[in-house]
Amino acid sequence: MNGTSGRVVVITGASAGLGRATARAFAREGAHIGLFARNRERLEAAREEVERLGGKALVLVGDVADARRVEEAADEVEREFGPIDVWVNNAMTSVFSSFKEMTAEEFRRVTEVTYLGAVHGTMAALKRMLPRNRGMVIQVGSALSDRSIPLQSAYCGAKHGMRGFTDSIRCELIHEKSRVHLTMVQLPAMNTPQFDWVESRLPNRPQPVPPIYQPEVAADTIVWASHRRRREIYVGLPTLKAMWGNKVARGLLDLYLGLTGYKSQQTDEPERPDRAANLWESVPGPYGAHGRFDARSKGFSTQVWLSQRKWGLGALVAGTIAAAAVFSAARRKG
Repeated sequence: MNGTSGRVVVITGASAGLGRATARAFAREGAHIGLFARNRERLEAAREEVERLGGKALVLVGDVADARRVEEAADEVEREFGPIDVWVNNAMTSVFSSFKEMTAEEFRRVTEVTYLGAVHGTMAALKRMLPRNRGMVIQVGSALSDRSIPLQSAYCGAKHGMRGFTDSIRCELIHEKSRVHLTMVQLPAMNTPQFDWVESRLPNRPQPVPPIYQPEVAADTIVWASHRRRREIYVGLPTLKAMWGNKVARGLLDLYLGLTGYKSQQTDEPERPDRAANLWESVPGPYGAHGRFDARSKGFSTQVWLSQRKWGLGALVAGTIAAAAVFSAARRKG
């Protein structure tokens, strides 16, 4: 890589939410950043933030579901800034709905953005990184890439798919003795604007399943991961609970989530039936990194702090505690 400052980074889904926070975090290192998303107005605002913080930015308007546009964007970044060092696959969309009410078109669209968007980004990145034998692809995963929840079947399936194809590619890179690295950063519930624009059939307004973390917690972890060669990084104790709990008590978690998963994803406020949704096209508005849950969100994760300093011991202890806590809670609900 080019060193700590001046690295060339591409971030998909960069106009708001976690992508916006991640752009700011890389900008503080002086990175040159390709900002890829559908909404030009918010991308221009993100570009201004990046440049105020000491980085440089290139606005790339497009849809990650369009493989050709992703490839063109990669070319634009390299013409402007030089070889790409880090590619962050962050773009996503979802539908809050029971599976029986989903349409095939909705399911396909979530898959094309959240799963195939990451595939397209990884293809564009590896096409350039493999001949140079250097670079990193960061997949923005989720606790839901291992432990699914109700009402988000398309999104959970897409995140499971992201994990599956990433593991496959990682094996191929080992076979080829490549220095290109892939990592997944697995996220907890985040305070981002997606809950104001996601397609929803819920009677009340959607929310992230508490506890909720500020996007900067994950953004800083993504930048930290870009300097290391970890296989996978968990953000927040709830992510560890989901991952480890699913290994030891899948059936009990099915029962627990069947009983609690509907209520935990909704506030007490009725949904507005006429609000815009971003499934098919970008929603206008000056959305930033944060959503509407600032008062309920954590700006620090002890688990991340432990993982970054004494990762072996920290992960082992936290994982054991998380598994025991989930198993105990599931037994009580059962």
